[in-house]
Amino acid sequence: MSGVVGPFLDESGDQPFFDPVVYGNGPDDSVTDTTETAAVTHHSITIDGREIVYTATAGHLVTVDPSSSAPNAKIFYVAFTQDGQREETRPVTFFYNGGPGSSAVFVLLGSFAPRRIKTKMPDFTPPAPYSMEDNTDSLIDRSDLVFINPVGTGYSAAVAPHRNREFWGTDADANSIKDFIKRYLTKNNRWNSPKFLFGESYGTARSCVVAYRLHEDGVDLNGVTLQSSILDYRQVGNPIGLLPTAAADAWYHKRLGIDPPPPDLPAFATEVERFSVGPYLQALQDFPKSDPATVDQLASYTGIDKNTLLSWSLFIGWPFLTALLADRSRALGAYDGRVTGIDSGIAGKVDPASGGNDPTMAAVSGVYTAMWNLYLNEQLKFTSNSAYTDLNDQVFQNWDYTHVDPTGAKQGPDALYTAADLAALMAINIDLKVLSANGFYDFVTPFFQTVLDLQQMPLEDATVRGNLHIRFYPSGHMIYLDGASRTALKYDLAWLYDTVVSDRAALRRVLALQERMR
Repeated sequence: MSGVVGPFLDESGDQPFFDPVVYGNGPDDSVTDTTETAAVTHHSITIDGREIVYTATAGHLVTVDPSSSAPNAKIFYVAFTQDGQREETRPVTFFYNGGPGSSAVFVLLGSFAPRRIKTKMPDFTPPAPYSMEDNTDSLIDRSDLVFINPVGTGYSAAVAPHRNREFWGTDADANSIKDFIKRYLTKNNRWNSPKFLFGESYGTARSCVVAYRLHEDGVDLNGVTLQSSILDYRQVGNPIGLLPTAAADAWYHKRLGIDPPPPDLPAFATEVERFSVGPYLQALQDFPKSDPATVDQLASYTGIDKNTLLSWSLFIGWPFLTALLADRSRALGAYDGRVTGIDSGIAGKVDPASGGNDPTMAAVSGVYTAMWNLYLNEQLKFTSNSAYTDLNDQVFQNWDYTHVDPTGAKQGPDALYTAADLAALMAINIDLKVLSANGFYDFVTPFFQTVLDLQQMPLEDATVRGNLHIRFYPSGHMIYLDGASRTALKYDLAWLYDTVVSDRAALRRVLALQERMR
């Protein structure tokens, strides 16, 4: 049953909504309600001296099983749309986080929505009172923005007789997001708009699969942003990809064995990349008979003494995070190596992977939780008795990584690889623009491993490869939490959108490709 008989307006002209439906986040939970309801509020923001009047919509859309057309999922979303725009000239961008099992709250409150939280990153953000601010780096000046919460996150759930667990897998999840996007385009008359995806972390693996499956269903994209990518799970923990991030962390904390220290991080990172695929790779292969000069250089780049490196068999991995500042009893954040946490006493015995205890997540989890509840309930005027699920460990624990790629080949659950899906789509949709954004201090999805994955993806046409652009920022996994990096990334995104929208011939080709597939 619906929470209201019909929409009503408050004194400000907004349409609040209370949702009485119970949204369970367990693997066997589902809902029976299939109403598409939403809170609608009206706002404005000034960006670069221009006032933008926009509408925020927080609510649900219902997707259907493609074969039976019966409802299968009720998906919660928040959309920000500029008022008075034409469908053909106004882009729409679909955002999601990763996990798997993450809602969209992190990218929504932190990145390019019209409002954002204020943090002290890379320092710990003290407890409440917190604050929000108009986001002058918002993408609302370039695109409408739709933030999607996959099934089992936020207030999203399967519709009975389906269960949440049916959507918890690489391909099932991609199909669900694809179906939501198609439903949004239909509900809001946006089929002829330029269309973009923005995925973070596992959301980048998701984007590759979603983008290709959208094409198969007749929805061709104009652009994809991959932030903090993980495209080849076979390379997780690869020391070749990790070393440049470790060196960046050592550079930031002034622990390099180089005198004088390099003044420029990007140039230094490039130097370490060359070392990583050259002498370092050879040293790993030769161990324990590695060239002593290479071991010395490795110690200089990482700030870790030679004896410790030798005890690790020269393998740069997660122990680095607690070793670099061990003399100060501090651990580095895996998500952002600039952030540190106490690593002595009981704090040193707490699992950093549980309960958001990684120093990076601990630094911002309080402000995210408090301000999301304030923003959703008080400013977007959507309220519910159900708990909003920002991170759902049950999704992660029950996820099926099996994937069927565009060639029909089935990948095992321990070797997810989605860069091939992206390569296949780029070869078909030769106008698709891709921006890869990476933080120098991200140990979870290391920037150089992303470079290697994209270099090695099966896309041979040099002209099409020219549509791929890779950028780096002095930040961590959540690039946008660093103010200067967020502004720099907005600059690169503005270039991407302006390039796409100004190329009228390419827009026509994408629309023609879409029409042929529908």
